[in-house]
Amino acid sequence: AIDSVLLQTYANWELCIADGGSTSPQVKEILENYTRNDARIKVNFLGRNKGIAENSNEALAMAGGEFVAFLDHDDTLAPFALFEIAKAVNKDHNVDFIYSDEDKLSENGQNRFNLNFKSSWNPDLLRSNNYLTHLTAITRTLIDKTGGFRAGFEGAQDYDLILRATEQANRIHHIPAILYHWRTHEKSTADNPEAKAGAYEAGRRAV
Repeated sequence: AIDSVLLQTYANWELCIADGGSTSPQVKEILENYTRNDARIKVNFLGRNKGIAENSNEALAMAGGEFVAFLDHDDTLAPFALFEIAKAVNKDHNVDFIYSDEDKLSENGQNRFNLNFKSSWNPDLLRSNNYLTHLTAITRTLIDKTGGFRAGFEGAQDYDLILRATEQANRIHHIPAILYHWRTHEKSTADNPEAKAGAYEAGRRAV
């Protein structure tokens, strides 16, 4: 995931990582090495796992950019992902919510499959399922306006944020290109939608 950000063709980014109390010394060592080698990478070692929503808010608190995009720790970005986002923003400065197409990535990272070419903005479809998911980029202003991630929606915390953000967005833009590779494994919802108990119920409450 980190290497896929370092390989971006667009260089004006920062990567904000919240480590939710990892107990592996190797993880801390790897993250510290990355921060030493590139000042654009920031890490906050939280000391304990606050849950996906609060951990994500801790990462948001470090972000200083105009737009924020979200990347799960086991997924990767296409090399031109951030360039495409910057290009969309430069073309229309009123855009404050951007989403792209995506695909799935095998656990070993060797195969891409299940290409997901999404529709243009469709609020009715979004209320049926989180068809936006990845890659999503939202202005910091809009995120602050909606209050960021909310505890109590774990498993559907991104869906909850997207529903609230799109409801208040000025302009929503779809980039018709696969910018995000969602890794599959047996414990991920990418491979098994029922892998995370309570995700459906959290999504229903979000709607």
